[in-house]
Amino acid sequence: MLDKFFSLFSHDIGIDLGTANTLVWVKGKGIVIREPSVLAMHKKTKKIIAIGSEAKKMVGKTPSSIITVSPLRGGVIADFDATSAMISHYIQEVHEVGNILPAAWSHPKVAIGIPSSVTEVERRAVWEAALNAGAREAFLIEEPMAAAIGENVSVFQPTGIMIVDIGGGTTEIAVLSLGGIVVSKSLRLAGLDMDKAIIHYVRLKHGLIMGEATAEDVKIKIGSAYQRNAKVKSQKSKEEEKENLREKMEIVRGRDIETGLPKSLRLTEVEVREALAPVLGEIIEEIAGVLREAPPELTNDILTHGILLTGGGSMLRGLDQLIIERAHIPVVLSEDPLTSVVRGIGKVLEDDKLLERVKVVGGLK
Repeated sequence: MLDKFFSLFSHDIGIDLGTANTLVWVKGKGIVIREPSVLAMHKKTKKIIAIGSEAKKMVGKTPSSIITVSPLRGGVIADFDATSAMISHYIQEVHEVGNILPAAWSHPKVAIGIPSSVTEVERRAVWEAALNAGAREAFLIEEPMAAAIGENVSVFQPTGIMIVDIGGGTTEIAVLSLGGIVVSKSLRLAGLDMDKAIIHYVRLKHGLIMGEATAEDVKIKIGSAYQRNAKVKSQKSKEEEKENLREKMEIVRGRDIETGLPKSLRLTEVEVREALAPVLGEIIEEIAGVLREAPPELTNDILTHGILLTGGGSMLRGLDQLIIERAHIPVVLSEDPLTSVVRGIGKVLEDDKLLERVKVVGGLK
């Protein structure tokens, strides 16, 4: 009775609880929240000061009395209380408008995406965090499965499907068939590690200490995985080729290691690509490793249909070409890689039978 009552005054919610970003999908409305997975809190009292974009603006700029926290690391909960507070905040935000009952009284059904290789303890931590945040029911769905469903892939067919989801904290590599994961690897190496690689490279080569936000900005603006080239076919394409091959540069600012004073320098696209090479090489090696473990019949399907590349990290320019060159397999890049997982979770929440088939943990407390 209570379940039916609360369902009248609450919305079913799907959450892509990422290390870098959190996306919230609401049944009947679509994606309503896209926020960084960051909280700012008072150091002593643990009182939450800001969540999401407001908290991210404070990173690296807070006084000693305030700390910024990323509740998740490597796709799993690092701070249970902070994660619960973040989920609770988004549940209340979703229910503040157009609800008869106060937002605090809303107890929605919640589905959350998790990495495929998390332990039972880590799964239970996410499940309990959702229930602790006010969900009446919480379901966990493996991210590769959610991403495939979000990309309208027929996951229940006897066909091998390979998903590579490069997020902020984890890279999910999985081969799916008949509604299940046949082979998978959850690599705790992804977008945030690319930022750290740029920081490390600039520190060693130029003696400049730069912040994570600056490194991320550099990665987005001039980062690439593959050296661009183009064959000239016409006068117009010659001009396009010159533009494509023109060396991109970005001015970065930080602190000089020797003097401790502010310093700026020009960082080139080639240097950023060189900095990212070790991280990308390891990801591609893991992709090859999963392919080696996959049954031959499924490998044949993957060769035919290609690898589906998704997640925010897949937006790095030229990454699909680099994978094609190294793994010798076609790559299909998602049109909206940032939302694949949350769109899949949304589709699962709209279909109870599908939810029962793909959930790995679920139900009442």
